[in-house]
Amino acid sequence: MAPEQTASSRLPRALARRVGKDVPAALARYRVMAWIVGVLLVALILVAVPLKYAAGLDGPVAVIGTAHGWLYAIFFLTACDLALRARWSLRGTVLVLLAGTVPLLSFVAERIATRTTRAGERL
Repeated sequence: MAPEQTASSRLPRALARRVGKDVPAALARYRVMAWIVGVLLVALILVAVPLKYAAGLDGPVAVIGTAHGWLYAIFFLTACDLALRARWSLRGTVLVLLAGTVPLLSFVAERIATRTTRAGERL
């Protein structure tokens, strides 16, 4: 009989070694990036875009939008790292990643992800 495969045995060896380790550090990185991306997205939508259309200033949208884009890429990596380490489901991971693109939703998703991960449950 073949041995039963576990979730970590289906992963490549490099990833399987990291699953379940350093979850608190990964969670801290994720939380910081979720807040930064969330604040920048709110600033972009509530400050920079109205300035662009009301006052004709293109600078704030270019600066804040670019910063949000680059930092979202880092948020994406930190969320994927946490998802692997905390063994999140694919559905939970995708929902958390999409929450970073909706104003104010990243704060809600961060709170839910933190509470669930700290409880040792899968998202």
